[in-house]
Amino acid sequence: MIKDITLGQYIPGDSFVHKLDPRIKILISLIFIIDLFIINNFIGYIFIILFTATAIIVSKVPLKFIYKGLKPIFVLIIITAILNIFMTSGGRIIYQGKFITIYEEGLRLAIFMVIRLVFLIIGTSLLTLTTSPIELTDGIEKLLNPLRRIGVPAHELAMMMTIALRFIPTLMDETDKIMKAQMARGADFESGNIIQRAKSLIPLLVPLFISSFRRADELAMAMEARCYRGGEGRTRMKQLKLTSRDLIASLVVLVLIILSVWSRYL
Repeated sequence: MIKDITLGQYIPGDSFVHKLDPRIKILISLIFIIDLFIINNFIGYIFIILFTATAIIVSKVPLKFIYKGLKPIFVLIIITAILNIFMTSGGRIIYQGKFITIYEEGLRLAIFMVIRLVFLIIGTSLLTLTTSPIELTDGIEKLLNPLRRIGVPAHELAMMMTIALRFIPTLMDETDKIMKAQMARGADFESGNIIQRAKSLIPLLVPLFISSFRRADELAMAMEARCYRGGEGRTRMKQLKLTSRDLIASLVVLVLIILSVWSRYL
C-alpha cells in the first residue's frame, strides 16, 4: 500500500501534456479542483469524466499509475460514502429499516462526494506525473512573483512546496523499508482491527522521523555547499514561454468551465 502512493512521482515523456507550460498546468489543476465542487448534477460530471479521460489519453500516462494513486484512498472513499448515505436526509425515502433510513438526497450526495474525491486525486496525480520537480518549482515561483511586492518570499515558498512533494515517494520508500525490517524481527502490521493496526504503526514513527531529519540536514548541507542563496539574482537555463499548446489547453479548460456553469443552472 505504501508504494501505491503516486503523489510526487514524475514520469518522463514528450506528450502534449508534458510539454505544457507548468504555470498553465498548475492553473488548470486549480480550476479543475474548483470546478469539481461547482458542479451539482450528473450532466456536469459527464463533462468532467470526458475531460479527465482525454487528459489521461493525451498525457500517455499508464493507467496502472492512475489506479495505484487511487488505491490508498479506497477506505476513505468508502467511509465518506457511508457517512453521506446514512447521515444526510432529504428527498424521498429509498430504504427504511428499524435503525437505518436512506434518503434520495443522501445517496445523491454520497455519489457526488465519491466522484469528487476520485477525480481530485486523478487531477493532482496527473499534475505531478507529467511535471518535473524543477518545472513545478519554476511554475509556482512565477505564479507567486506578483506577491513579492507585499513581502511574500515566492522562491522560498515554491522551493519548500516542491521539496515536500519530491520527498513524498522517498519517505514512502523509507517507511516500506522500516516496515520490512521490523516484520523480519517479528512485528505484525496486518492482523487485528483498525485500532490495533494503527497502534502497531507507532514504532515506525521514531525511525521515520530520525531518517527525515537526517535527509533534511543532508539536503541543507548540499545546498549550502553549492552556494545556494535563494531566489535573488538566480538565472535559469530554461525560460518559461507560453506556446500554442498552452493556448489550446486554456481554451479547452474555458469550454469545460462554460459547460460546467451551464449544467449547474440548467
